[in-house]
Amino acid sequence: MSTLPNLKSCFTQLIAAPSVSAIEAEDDMSNHAVINLLQNWFSELGFECETPTVEDSRNKQNLIARIGSGSGGLLLAGHTDTVPFDEGLWSQSPFEMVEKDNRWYGLGTCDMKGFFALVLEALKDMPLDQFKRPLTIFASADEETTMSGAKAFADSKAVAPDYAVIGEPTSLKPVYMHKGHLAQGIRVIGRSGHSSDPARGLNAIEVMHKVISQLMTLKQHLSENYREDAFTVPYPTMNFGHIHGGDAANRICGCCDLHLDIRPLPGMELAELELMVLNYLSDISKEYPGSISVSTLYPGAESFAGKADNPWTKLVAELSGHDAEVVNYSTEAPYINKLGCQTLVLGPGSINQAHQPDEFIGLEYLTPTVELIKKMIYHACMK
Repeated sequence: MSTLPNLKSCFTQLIAAPSVSAIEAEDDMSNHAVINLLQNWFSELGFECETPTVEDSRNKQNLIARIGSGSGGLLLAGHTDTVPFDEGLWSQSPFEMVEKDNRWYGLGTCDMKGFFALVLEALKDMPLDQFKRPLTIFASADEETTMSGAKAFADSKAVAPDYAVIGEPTSLKPVYMHKGHLAQGIRVIGRSGHSSDPARGLNAIEVMHKVISQLMTLKQHLSENYREDAFTVPYPTMNFGHIHGGDAANRICGCCDLHLDIRPLPGMELAELELMVLNYLSDISKEYPGSISVSTLYPGAESFAGKADNPWTKLVAELSGHDAEVVNYSTEAPYINKLGCQTLVLGPGSINQAHQPDEFIGLEYLTPTVELIKKMIYHACMK
């Protein structure tokens, strides 16, 4: 007889286990508490569990839980980490699950620790000893930053499922394609000096003005020469998200930093985009030798392109009652897809709640998600 906690208790315990991932070490947290909860719960159901440490992740872990024998089967995947939070904007502690207005509030309810609780709920009354093909649960580290957990899992080739579902919040609509993500930092080093004699210095802000002008030309090139009409924003986007330079009106600015974000379409490699940026800035770099540097702010994410007409996509669209679609954000799908499986992104809750204060999942998603998970497992592992 299972002694697993009920669904609300699972949610509550997962939310109460902080697992923020951040590039900055002072803001980063371990995911061990979440991994331990999941390992205990899936082990109780009879899954064989492994918790390998992820290289270059500050000692974080993945969870790989398997049940059933044979080849193929289904992989249900998600991440154990959350984004950082601004506590001053939350109505309550982000780590305390609160029920209000037919919603469960808490950091990770929607994006996306709650998905694992719903998987457990679906499995409670399924005949796990009757599986004809294996079911694997994968819980990753550091999806919100480096995606190092999913990359390590894909490289290990630990499993070879026929099908995979990544439980990100898609309002239970299957997603078969999404854009990638590249974040770069551009630094201009000038020569500071007194503003009364501009010739004695090199104003980094003025040089950055030229840099931005060239990047705007690249932005236009991307929008005019690359297109995928399936997306609501059908071209690669570029965003200038941060700029800082100088310290006083009467000093020539000695340093200026710009952070930019590019979202490539499927088929565009991150290395290709990085080279484009360098090429568009090459003339300015020659004009000011040694003054301009370009770096990657954090590891990027590749784009993902599944197929709308493959059997798994069509089946899950039928089971969910929603046509398969594409989205502009990034997930672990391109790395999971390297396992050779037909991959979809599908999960409860709205992406509009992700990375927001007072994150929540609507209670109307709970039962439909559990039922849909059961149906997907039945078709992939039992039929």
